[in-house]
Amino acid sequence: MLLNILILALAATTNALTLDTTSQDSICSAATLITNGIMDYYEGIRYGGVVGMFQAPYYWWEAGEVFGGMLDTWYFCQNDTYEKILYDALIAQKGDDNDYIPTNQSSTEGNDDQAFWGFAVLGAAERNFTNPTGDDDSESWISYAQAVYTTMWARWDTENCGGGLRWQIFSLNTGYDYKNTISNASLFHIAARLARYTQNDTYVTVAEEVHDWLRDVNFVTLNGDSYSVYDGANIGTNNCSTISTSEWTYSYGLLLAGSAYLYNYTEDETWLTEVGRYYNGISIFLNSSSDPIIYERQCEVSGTCNNDQRSFKSIFSRCLGLTAKLVPDYHDQIMTIITASAKGAAISCSGGSDGHTCGQNWGYGSWDGWYGLGEQISALEVMQNLLIDEFDAPYTMEKGGSSNIDYSSGQDATTSTNVNEITVIKKDKVGAGIVTAIVSFVLIGLGVWMIF
Repeated sequence: MLLNILILALAATTNALTLDTTSQDSICSAATLITNGIMDYYEGIRYGGVVGMFQAPYYWWEAGEVFGGMLDTWYFCQNDTYEKILYDALIAQKGDDNDYIPTNQSSTEGNDDQAFWGFAVLGAAERNFTNPTGDDDSESWISYAQAVYTTMWARWDTENCGGGLRWQIFSLNTGYDYKNTISNASLFHIAARLARYTQNDTYVTVAEEVHDWLRDVNFVTLNGDSYSVYDGANIGTNNCSTISTSEWTYSYGLLLAGSAYLYNYTEDETWLTEVGRYYNGISIFLNSSSDPIIYERQCEVSGTCNNDQRSFKSIFSRCLGLTAKLVPDYHDQIMTIITASAKGAAISCSGGSDGHTCGQNWGYGSWDGWYGLGEQISALEVMQNLLIDEFDAPYTMEKGGSSNIDYSSGQDATTSTNVNEITVIKKDKVGAGIVTAIVSFVLIGLGVWMIF
């Protein structure tokens, strides 16, 4: 393998990716090359391929992550090359109930899988991506995100561990008895973004409840002035008290950016404090304070990251950019991290037969021999987030957004897993509330769930 890497590296020296971190043209040129590499893995335009899916071994959730990143490329670089592919993928995978539980994933996806497509359509709403067209004028990107939120919140489980989402949606799947931080951080993150976009405090209330639960079960633990964010725990007989202490960039990122959205919307200093605690916590993922290049500490140094884990720096980088834009107090510190990491990522994108295939280790000094969809999308995200200062903050319905709100979205998408049917009522900003469903209907739903 080493000989092959050396041969490819020598052959690629004239094609290596270059990056000027101060030039939009340079950044977007690099983004174009990386995105072209991403499309090498895409099945949706191949004969017999499924629209919205990447080739094995990449799972459905990662497609949602990738399209969310490519949507930002469309926005930051004003590049419409893949606009139709993006649009078709987001529509094709939304499912019959617009909640991103499509038939082709209806027995296998987890709460975190669904959420990553929710992030993609939230980005579409906040960036004014081409609005959905069809017979139903009520459909919109934000309504799809609301459907994801509604169905996730309906699965909030108070009978075990005092609350929280399970990892899996369906009881027959491995991990159904595990409550993990990423699923709950995802719900928190989606609620925070919906709060800001809709200006509806219902979502703030839910975000607060999710965040409080994560603290209560010690999945998020305060150490001095920084948070440690752990992976999760089995329900088992000890009620989530035996915690897996693995730490991953994407859990920190979603909680950091979710707190940033809530601070930006509410202007409540409590959330600024929370941003600071998560920001202090992410230092564990930086090579050094003087050259703060991001790495996946749990597996990257040991070379044991699986296909999923090799993409986690993607959503982490996106969340860093969002936080820097929404919370000026942390702008300069975060941009230092993004800049150092983008430079390292660009150097790593010097492999393969094309000379700009991206590697995993951004501090390696060259291509490290790793390649794949995760490496490509992670490099893309960290580089294009250099451009956040050139563009407006994510739009809201009151400031620039064209994606229409639909509070009924997702409420008819009852599945055997939904135990908390809810209604979000639009009143004024302060008076928004949650109404529980009729008790008998909930009991029927519970009975169906148990049979399932």
